[in-house]
Formats: sequence, C-alpha cells, structure tokens
Amino acid sequence: MGSTANGAAAERRTAASNGRSPVDKEVDFANYFSTYAFLHHQKEMLSDRVRMDAYYNSVFHNKHHFIGKTVLDVGTGSGILAIWCAQAGAKKVYAVEATKMAVHARELVKSNHLQDVIEVIEGSIEDITLPEKVDVIISEWMGYFLLRESMFDSVICARDRWLKPNGIMYPSHARMWLAPIRSGLADHKMSDYEGSMDDWHGFLKETEAYYGVNMSVLTKPFSKEQKKYYLETSVWNSLHPNQVVGTPAILKEIDCLKVTVEEILKVEANISSLVTKEDTRLCGFGGWFDVHFKGSEENPAESDVELTTAPSQDDGTHWGQQVFLLHPHARVNEGEEIFVNFSMTRAEDNHRLMKVDLGYSIKQSSGKMLPRVDNKFFIE
Repeated sequence: MGSTANGAAAERRTAASNGRSPVDKEVDFANYFSTYAFLHHQKEMLSDRVRMDAYYNSVFHNKHHFIGKTVLDVGTGSGILAIWCAQAGAKKVYAVEATKMAVHARELVKSNHLQDVIEVIEGSIEDITLPEKVDVIISEWMGYFLLRESMFDSVICARDRWLKPNGIMYPSHARMWLAPIRSGLADHKMSDYEGSMDDWHGFLKETEAYYGVNMSVLTKPFSKEQKKYYLETSVWNSLHPNQVVGTPAILKEIDCLKVTVEEILKVEANISSLVTKEDTRLCGFGGWFDVHFKGSEENPAESDVELTTAPSQDDGTHWGQQVFLLHPHARVNEGEEIFVNFSMTRAEDNHRLMKVDLGYSIKQSSGKMLPRVDNKFFIE
C-alpha cells in the first residue's frame, strides 16, 4: 500500500528546508483529517451547488481529458469526483483517502458498478505507492481563503511523484482576492470584547470580596487572549456584493502545474483598491478565491470552467469569505484609494492555520495620505 519511510523522509526534508519542525502525524490526524471521516461533513460539501456544478461541468465538458486516461483523485472523500471521472471515460482511477471515509467511498463505487475502474486506496498521498504514473490529478483541496488547511501541499506532492510530464491538473489555476468592505460585524465583535472585559472586572471584585485573592495581575493576559479571540481572529462570513466598497485586487496567482510548496508558504502582496461607494465606512477587508479548470498549454480544456467564492447575492459557497475586521473602522469616499500591504504565513504551532499581517493607508481625494494602520489577524 505504500512506503511510509519514503513519505516521512520527504516530509522531514521539506520541514527542515523551511525551518519548521516535522509535523506530528497523529496530532495532525486528530486535529484535521478526522473531521473528514464523518458523513455529515461530506454532506455539507456535497450540498454546495456552486462547488459541485463547477467540478461536474469541468469533467463532463472536457471528456477528452478523461477518455481512456489514468486519473488520481487526491483526498477522494465520498468518492464522487472519482465516480465522475470514470463515468466520463477514464480507464483507471486511483481514489486516495486518508480517513475511514475510504470505506464509504468503496461502497459507493461498488453500488455504482465502477469497482473495475476505480480503486479506492486508504492512506495519505505521501505514503502510498501507485503502480503507474497518471494522466490527470483531480482534487478538491481548497480550504478557507484557499490555503487554510494546507492540503495543497499533498496535491503538489502527488503531482511531483505521480503525474506524467504532459499530465494535467484539475483545477489548473487558482487566485486569491482581497477587497475593502463595510460590515456591522466589526461593531458586534468590539461589543463582545468589551462585554467580556466587563465580566472579567466583575469577576475580579467578587473573587477578592469572597475569597480574599486579588487576581488583577491576570487582567493584561486575559485582555490579550480576548482581543485575539474577538478582534484579531478573522471571521467566516457570507458577504453580499453591496458590502464590497472598493475594487477587488489579486493577492496571488497559482499555476497548479508549476507551483512549489515553498512558493505557498508565504503570500505577500502590495495592492491598491479604488473606493466605489460614496461616504461609507471601511470596516475591514474581505478575502476569497477562485479556481479554474483550463487544462494545460499543450492540452487545453475545451470548456474553461471557473469556481468562484466571491461575494454573491445568489448562491454562495460553503467557503464563504474570510473577513478581517478593523478596530476602529475608517471613513472613505468614492474615488479615494486604499493601499494595502498583505502578508500571510503559516502558524508556528499548526501548519494548517494562518497568521496575517495587514497594513493599510488611505489616499484622500485631496491627495493627502493618511498614516498607515497595521493589524494582525489569525485564520483559525
């Protein structure tokens, strides 16, 4: 079923080259992979019509990429992508799943009479061994704000180990976006933080009055803890397009055939956005992503399908948007320009989570540049 030694060695080399400690696989499984072993979690993703339609259309509108081909599905989950690939004409599909969801995938494949085409393999892509190289790698690897969860690392590993030189990736390209927004969430979060601190001060008084212990020395660390929770942790939200108050800008573009793990460890960008609303509040920034199924230059898709998680007034996605709220907010007006310095890296204690440094400054209509404001956020 695979070479655990080779996979572990590769992981240690990657971690060492990036100055990180090797990931504890048991801890990683408990914190991350185990979630995907539950059918209710799979149902949430399978109920996302935007997600499902994009993958379905990308496969069945580009059958020439699958007919008679060998396919690897990384993180197959329920197995539905593998089933579509087989239905589109693939001669062999290797469906790799790290959790016990592989048992359900195997049953689903059998009930759809595709067990002669699809082989479900339980194990991590870093550890398993395939009997051959593949023509296509398909995977739904995207996390919140694209890179949270770091599953793309495994897809890159699969590509480097098992994709033929002229093979293609589904999806083939990805982009990360950021735009200024207005939202009442900023006021709610500040109110929650202030309420938490009021409760803390009441707790201090009662503890000293009843038990004779003054615990005020812990106020500063408690405040720091609560600020991180309420004010510095990015918020999952489903934004309406009317909440976007400026032009969106691309933070990063990714070619899935070429990108390396080292190139996604850190996302840095200096962007600008032109305010499009009259006299409004700048309450934060919203981040989202899109992916495309374009094939390759040598073997392009007949139908270029896009999956976007941008703010929508109709059907959103289960990814929604990542919202970075500002405290305090600022006021902006149409025609003003917002300059943003953005940096996102992986958290030291959990490589699947992210930390963000976001600085912004506003160039007013008069030409005056307001002082830069720096913020730190966590994507957890």
